[in-house]
Formats: sequence, structure tokens, C-alpha cells
Amino acid sequence: MDDKELDVKSVNLGARNIPKLRSADFPNADVIVRDGLLAASRPPEAVDIMLVNPPTPDGGLWIRTQHRVGRRTRENMVWPQVSLAQMAALLHPVYKVKVVDCNAERMGWPEFTELLDKYQPKYYLTQMTAPTLENDVYGCFLAHARGAKTIAFGTHITPIPVETMRPYPSLDFALVGEPDLTIRDLLDHLEGKIAERSPEIVTMFNKHDPMYKPSFNEDGSVNMHGIKGIAWRKKDEIILNFPRSFIADLDDMPIPMHELLPLQSYRMPLIKGAFTFIVTSRGCPAGCTYCIKHVSYQYATRLRSPKKIMEELWYLKKLGINNIHMYADLFTVSRDQVMELCKMMIDEKIGIKWTSNSRVDYVDEEMLMLMGKAGCRLISWGIESGNEQILKHARKGAYPDKAERALRWAKKAGIMNWGYFIIGLPGETEETIRQTIDFAKKLPLDIALFHVAAPYPGTPFFFEVVKNKWFRPGTRWEQVDMDKGTVLDYPNMPAERLLYWQKRAFREWAFRPGPVFTYLKMLMYDWSTMKTALNVGFQHLFWASSDEGAPVGGAG
Repeated sequence: MDDKELDVKSVNLGARNIPKLRSADFPNADVIVRDGLLAASRPPEAVDIMLVNPPTPDGGLWIRTQHRVGRRTRENMVWPQVSLAQMAALLHPVYKVKVVDCNAERMGWPEFTELLDKYQPKYYLTQMTAPTLENDVYGCFLAHARGAKTIAFGTHITPIPVETMRPYPSLDFALVGEPDLTIRDLLDHLEGKIAERSPEIVTMFNKHDPMYKPSFNEDGSVNMHGIKGIAWRKKDEIILNFPRSFIADLDDMPIPMHELLPLQSYRMPLIKGAFTFIVTSRGCPAGCTYCIKHVSYQYATRLRSPKKIMEELWYLKKLGINNIHMYADLFTVSRDQVMELCKMMIDEKIGIKWTSNSRVDYVDEEMLMLMGKAGCRLISWGIESGNEQILKHARKGAYPDKAERALRWAKKAGIMNWGYFIIGLPGETEETIRQTIDFAKKLPLDIALFHVAAPYPGTPFFFEVVKNKWFRPGTRWEQVDMDKGTVLDYPNMPAERLLYWQKRAFREWAFRPGPVFTYLKMLMYDWSTMKTALNVGFQHLFWASSDEGAPVGGAG
């Protein structure tokens, strides 16, 4: 090596020989990080469990609740998350709870992530529906990454617990079916707090299942196999436990913790000011093949007593809520319950305005007159079709002549009518759709909505669609939505025609003097909601004149 070469190597180290390849020896900071996380103290705001209605997939307003499917709302309704408030009431005060309704508070993922960091929940509970599935799982991912055990309930995971959990490892537990007692039972076992149950909670467990007993191994450890109503992970396996019985007596349930909800954010068309739900019953005896509520609550009906309903009404009255939706699978399922409740509302002069749903074959003129006197302002009716054969095939059991009669009785009682129709049930043709449109225009309706049939998982309609291969190829769960489009392809009625007729039905019904006048009344009824009402109108106009399957844009 001459002096010149030596000089170069001393000046430019890159001129030296490259060292030989060595074995990999990566630094590992796992232990330091884990020890740091375990040693970190939880802030005063930290909660045991956060019950969440997560941010929506598109930032708009979505309808979601315990036993119904999620859908983008064309009417800008903001639905109260009373199911979360109900579970919170079953967990409080043994557990520190936080309810977050991102939909009502128009909260996006960045803001919600800040809440996760602030409250650091040990457990994260969310609902899951088919149209919002991956969106909902994202919330589980964020919570799981922060150390929370994640739990899901709802109409998607109940019929598909194992295959919903399998592709999403950030989801730890599924609550299958009615989630209320299951979430309390699960947390009591995991946290060792069974002994802290109040006498009222003990009574609920014993009454709903006479064979109930806590699930422990001989050494005192938790036997996860014995906690009814859950799916859970055992290493790489997903275990589905024995189902939990329904709550036998709804009067045993505590009043939901409505005060944990953003009550002033809940809105509904033609209702002045905030409103919320009161659950009057669970379950519906009707056999409609397309109805998602049967997946969770099935066909037996459980009633709350009018006395208990009145207690909750007065409780909400003290919270400043004067508008109520009587939330039930079928509010009028028991004539005796409805009549007694209405008489109590009149006698006690509670002064609350309220709405409800009904079937046209579960009412009579006397009952509707009493409902009107008791403050009922609006009934939403599942009318679905104007063709008897379509209704028979769907096991709806209600026929057009009964619909017209029931709605005229309601009008006579001073009650507004909101009609729901479904385009695309099995057997549908362009002629039967034409019948439905003409029938809708004939009825005394204040509002009408036309949806495309959606085969939600677990419904008889879903299994019929699978059997007959009516699903469009490549369908994803998020596309199974009555508002965003359709996944149906019938041999004689492809998806494009169903969507065409859905929009045509809306245009023909809505662009007439009567509905236009109703919409103007909606604008004038409450100046504070005019911006939202205008937004609803623009959404519908854009949707009806576009090629999209659903309206776009958010509420004001």
C-alpha cells in the first residue's frame, strides 16, 4: 500500500474494506415497554368500561341500536342509544362506566381516539351491524391497541359469532343474543365481583334462568366455558358457549341511565326539540321473513308494565325531555298494556308528546282514539307492499285493506302516519311495484319511505336468498343495506331495476301537493331544526335524481 492509498483511507473511511456480515442481533425493548405500561398509573378519569356507538363510516347520520340493523338515515334521524344506557344501569355502581355516542355528537375517529386515551377503559363495548362491520371493528382495533378487552353485540355478530370474530383478532368477546345480563355476568367473572351483586341483580339472574350458577373451576379460576351467551378466544380457537335465556321479566330491569346520553342531540322529523326512547316491550309474534329484530329477540313478547313505563316517563320529564318514542318491536302488541298506559298518561297529566310503531292488524279505532288523547302524535307503520301475494310470501300477514282502514282511524284520532315500504321482496315484478306506488299514493300518509329489501344475516329472507343464489357476486357485508343500494339480483329484476323503482316510487309519492305541504310544515314547525330539514330535502332531491344507491352529505 503506497502513501497515496494510505492517505485516501485515512481521509475517506469509505475506502476501507467493508466488514464481514454478522448474525442479526436486533435490540429488544419489549420488556422495558411492557413494564412501563404495567407500572403506569391510570388517570382519575379512567373507567372500567366504555360503551360506544362509534363514529359512522362516512361521517353522516346512521341509525343503529341493540336489535336493529344499521343504516344511513335519509330522514336525518338521530337515534338515542338507550340500549347502551340500559347496560350501563346494569353495571353501575359496581363498575365505573362511560357512554359515548359518536353519531349523536358528530364525532370522528381522531376525536374519539383522544377519548380512548383520556378514559383508558379496561373494557370496550360496541355494537356491530352488517353495513358498518369493518367500521365497528376499527373501534375495537383502537381500543385493543390501548390494552382494553373488546366486546361486541348486535344483529350481525349474534347470527355469525365465530366467523365475525375469526378475521378480526382485535375482538376478544361476542355477546350473542340479548346482551344485558351477559355483559354483567362476563365482567363479574373476569373482575371477580360476583359477590358484589345487589339483591336486584341476583334476582334477575335467578328469575331469567333457574339453572344459573357462576362458572368456576375447582381451583377457583374462571371457567369461561360456563358463561352463557358469549363467544371467546381460547388460544387460536374461537369457542361459542351455550346460549343465554331471555330476561324473563322486563320490570326487573333498572331504568336506563339516560343522563349519560347526549339527550339534547337526539332528533326526529316532525318532533319539536329533543326526544328519546322508552322500551315498552321486547319481541314480536309476527313472522315477517325479512325482519332483523327476530334474530336477537325472536318471536316471544315480553312486556313492561304501564306502571314501570310511567316511572321512566316521569324520570325523563325531570331531565327535560318532553318527546318520547315508545320503542318496541311492536308497540301495540298488547291492547291491554296500551290502553292502561294511555289512561295513566291522561290521568297523571304528564304532558308528553310521543310516537310509536304498529302493524295495521294490531290496532282498532277505540285504541287509536285513546292514543291520540294520551299525546301520540305519529305512528310509523310497516306497510311494505300493496300486493297481497308479496305480503303472503314474506309472511307479513297484513293486507292492503287493513292498512287503509288503520291509517284512516289514526288520522281521525289526530295522529300522523309514517309509512315504510319495501321494494324487492321475493316475487316482486314491475307490476307489483306499480301496485305498491299507487297504493302508497292512495293512503293518508304524512311521510313515506321506500327501501330496497335487504337480506340481513340470520333472517329467513337471508337463507332464501342464499338458497336461490340471488346475491350479487362479490357481495360484502357492508353492502347489505336497505338504503345504500342493493345486493339482490333476481332473474327477472336485477339490482339496477330495483334501485330505479325505489327512486321512482319516492319521486311519484313525494312530488305531490300533500307531501310537499307536509315537508313545508316540517320546515316551519321548529325553526331550530330548519337547517336539518333543508338538508333532508336536498339529500332526497340529490338521491332521487342521481345514479347512486343512497343520498350523500351530512346533517347540518
